[in-house]
Amino acid sequence: MPLASHVDIHAPVAEALNAGRAVVALESTILTHGMPWPQNDAMAAEVEAIVADEGAVPATVAVIGGRLRIGLSAQERKTLAQGREAMKLSRADLAFALAEGRTGGTTVAATMMAAHLAGISVFATGGIGGVHKGAETSFDISSDLDELARSPVVVVSAGPKAILDIPKTLEVLESRGVPVVGYQTDTMPAFWSRNSPCPAPLRLDSAEAIARFQKTRVELGITGGMLVANPVPPAEEIPAAELEVVIARAQAEADVQGVKGKAVTPFLLERILEMTEGRSLATNIALVKNNARLAARIAIAVSATKA
Repeated sequence: MPLASHVDIHAPVAEALNAGRAVVALESTILTHGMPWPQNDAMAAEVEAIVADEGAVPATVAVIGGRLRIGLSAQERKTLAQGREAMKLSRADLAFALAEGRTGGTTVAATMMAAHLAGISVFATGGIGGVHKGAETSFDISSDLDELARSPVVVVSAGPKAILDIPKTLEVLESRGVPVVGYQTDTMPAFWSRNSPCPAPLRLDSAEAIARFQKTRVELGITGGMLVANPVPPAEEIPAAELEVVIARAQAEADVQGVKGKAVTPFLLERILEMTEGRSLATNIALVKNNARLAARIAIAVSATKA
């Protein structure tokens, strides 16, 4: 069935893609599941503005009424931000939402899929999912990792979420052939913190170098995406040693309460927010903005390699 029967590309995004200009995909779970109204819409608007100010076109991805939307108007974004019944969509249920006429926010995996369908090469997010602690018994591994191996999109994040098992997450990415690039760092960042115990597998120090690397991968016929790990700005981070104690307490509470599956991540994030008295949210906002800025610069560099 033709793609157009399921997908709507917002006019400014379509015009930019047709002209070969830089476009940055943005996820929508921050609107539907990440923050309350009206902070969610205000942040999403700020992130879109950062991308535009850098010279690229923002394309927030969502499913609205059974249509996959690549880019939203301000009113559409506001309506989505105020909704209460949105699904949280990944690879497994994206087509279900389209077939059933549902509305939902797209996770990293679903946004990568949509970006690839639309011909968008760069995507900015906060942090990726990965291997949860205890996955050797729970088998709780995010579909983000497999999607990075499938969809040829450069994903700019602040690294895996710190609640995850970062060494195992990097092992899975390596086994899937996904390059992980530390941006101006030799150490893998851990979302709220600039440093984790793990070295960054690769390092590049400019948007142009990242674009050149991706162009070379494409020319060699190497499939799949790339993860760019962009540390949160120093003034905004929560030190890893401080967070380690908080995360351990939150994880212990989750274990006692029997929280499992998809409920684990939102439970842990909510408890960390409470324990840090809101600092984790402020850092989350700062790192998303920082990632959007870098993603726009990479998208511009990528478009220049295609000129």
